[in-house]
Amino acid sequence: MTSAPELQQLASGVWAYIQPDGGWMINNTGLVAGPYGATSIDATSTEKRMRAYLRAVEGATDAPVRRIVLTHSHPDHCNGASLLPDAEIVAHRSVADDLRRSHALAPHIFSPFDQGAVSPRLPTILFGDALTIDEGGHRLEVRHPGGPAHTTGDAYVWLPEDGVLFTGDLVFHGGTPFALSGSPAGWLRALEQLAALEPETVVPGHGPVGGPELLAPVSDYLRFLLDAAESAHRAGLSAAEAARGLDFGSFGALAERERIVGNLHRALAELDGTEPDVPAAWQDMYEYNGSQPLDCHA
Repeated sequence: MTSAPELQQLASGVWAYIQPDGGWMINNTGLVAGPYGATSIDATSTEKRMRAYLRAVEGATDAPVRRIVLTHSHPDHCNGASLLPDAEIVAHRSVADDLRRSHALAPHIFSPFDQGAVSPRLPTILFGDALTIDEGGHRLEVRHPGGPAHTTGDAYVWLPEDGVLFTGDLVFHGGTPFALSGSPAGWLRALEQLAALEPETVVPGHGPVGGPELLAPVSDYLRFLLDAAESAHRAGLSAAEAARGLDFGSFGALAERERIVGNLHRALAELDGTEPDVPAAWQDMYEYNGSQPLDCHA
């Protein structure tokens, strides 16, 4: 049985909301509270999950959530924002464009789940390279890594006085990193930025809280992916063909292994100087999964 979500205090006025099992559409969020209000780092994916998060927030602080920082545009991190209709929405400038586009997947891709009455909200405050937020004694440095990584509009949130780093989906802990919307090579550069901060505590986008040791496994997987893509490119293999012939080694223990197919779609397209066929990538992930819906517990 999957354990219940938990609000973990990391420092005075700083929490991580960790949602097991961290799989598809089950993300982590953060909370930083000051005397006059609080900042939520991301929202959650469904109405039920967002209402549970807000109840946990109310149990931890009297500070109202006045601001949400979106770490990127994927629905698991954005959908619940509609339950905070008066909060400012802070995001990288490309997130607004991405949220305006339709990204609906074919209904067979995921196992069914109840999203409920939630939807993303467009950002009200946009930034380019970086933005600093003063949350009553906590300095939140919101930074874009400088190019596509997990997505084009990633943001990470660094609290230098507390040594706490909220990475969004630049870090997966226990799950397979997913690069279809971004750039594996750019993601590696982003991880170098995160490591240079020398954080004490790392809150990944999915999976348990850890320390700086969470960064290297993501880098290792991305290098494995790039090597696999280069070999497939030389052999003229498609993403699906390459994925079926891969020896995953230690990466075979990661959850959501089907993401390798989407990752190879992106990496092969980059080698060709093109963009991947995103609907085809999702269909190939479905077929790699035995033509069964991807397992989603949202």
